[in-house]
Amino acid sequence: MTRSFLRDDDLTPAEQAEVLALAAQMKAHPYDTKPLAGPRTVAMIFDKPTLRTQASFAAGIAELGGHPMLVDGTLAGIGKRESVADVARVLGRQASQIVWRTFAQASLEEMASYAGVPVVNALTDDFHPCQLLADLLTIREHKGELAGLTAAFLGDGACNMGNSWLLAGATAGMHVRVSGPDGYVPGEDMFARAREIGAETGGSGTAVADPHEAVAGADVVITDTWVSMGKEDEASARRAVFGPWSVTAELVAAAKPDAIVLHCLPAYRGMEIAAEVIDGPQSVVWDEAENRRHAQKAILSWLEDQRS
Repeated sequence: MTRSFLRDDDLTPAEQAEVLALAAQMKAHPYDTKPLAGPRTVAMIFDKPTLRTQASFAAGIAELGGHPMLVDGTLAGIGKRESVADVARVLGRQASQIVWRTFAQASLEEMASYAGVPVVNALTDDFHPCQLLADLLTIREHKGELAGLTAAFLGDGACNMGNSWLLAGATAGMHVRVSGPDGYVPGEDMFARAREIGAETGGSGTAVADPHEAVAGADVVITDTWVSMGKEDEASARRAVFGPWSVTAELVAAAKPDAIVLHCLPAYRGMEIAAEVIDGPQSVVWDEAENRRHAQKAILSWLEDQRS
């Protein structure tokens, strides 16, 4: 069966550790491994705005010896002009792998069902697993072993990043606290899945209403924009309730003295995060942004290995 990477728990704990170790190796020696030499083509489709995702995948695919083929999702009309299944059948005969940044998780899963080649989730409304690999790689670099660390995710937890942090964090054996206003935390199914994974790894995922309590003693503090793509019409309402969850210097002071701060970007200084925090000494945001490339190279390479 062709393996794909559609959500964070598609990797077992052992597989996640293997991919992260490979990412670290590839970061240290970026041009030594070329599993896509030929070059093999990787189709990249972007239905949502992108900077880091397109740049990091394109650079990473080239470093792996492959050819990044940009498919304009708007021109292709995936799901409108042509069905997802038909697009998958076409691209699966042109490309070694397919990377898709889109809206519905169900569409991505349909693509994987028909493509016949590995499909990688470059972001959907439900999950952002490549970002989590980059986040975990960044934490690993700064903190060493992931198991047993506490991470606090603040703000809009009812989003792809909140879901992915629960699943990927629990897979790594971390204790993930998600804190946001009422109605802005992941669904119970995500917490249940985190508990299921944590029973094997020792990790956990919990909702903590008070942001100061969520951050207390944390090793890692994470936030994301309060207004995710597709939620722009809710911007005013969200800003009115999210104030206490802004990652300020005062809030970060409640974490461990050596805590690090993550933000997957784009960031809106003075809203979900203070300028003095994201641009301050505890921020590892730029390492995190770079690590998208290394983490994605690792998952692309790992998926190629699963085919052989």
